[in-house]
Amino acid sequence: MNAKFNQVMAVVLGLYFTNTAIASKGNTMNSEQQNVIKTINNMTAAFHQQHIDEVMQSYTEGAVIMFEPNQAINDADEIKAMFQGAFQLNPNFTYPKGHQVVISNDTALHIAPWIMKGTAPDGQAIEQSGLSVAVLQKQDDGKWLLVIDNPHGQISAN
Repeated sequence: MNAKFNQVMAVVLGLYFTNTAIASKGNTMNSEQQNVIKTINNMTAAFHQQHIDEVMQSYTEGAVIMFEPNQAINDADEIKAMFQGAFQLNPNFTYPKGHQVVISNDTALHIAPWIMKGTAPDGQAIEQSGLSVAVLQKQDDGKWLLVIDNPHGQISAN
């Protein structure tokens, strides 16, 4: 596969797609934890509708996304292009083990094992899995936004 396709796949893996907010293994979430999940859900809905501006509004200015392991990107134009490239895969993410959200003051850590199914431009079915790890920050208006987004949390740096 070519490098561009690999970049697009990495973007897709960075997205958090879910329709329900569930706590890991039956634990219930408080309202702030649910608000963190709401940010994830809103970004997901925007992605599914291919509304790139709404996707980008889920992130703080200067946010960092690890579209590939050990390669952080914080350039807004490059991030936007990567997300737009991912639209062509029509990915569907599920979180069979739920979500874990830990909050300290105005900082939240979101962890979720994921499974992604999609379709490559050549029609080939794609299925991958991993561990998403994201840091969110509570804004002055009470809204939570993504600051660091790493869908490759299971991969250690060399």
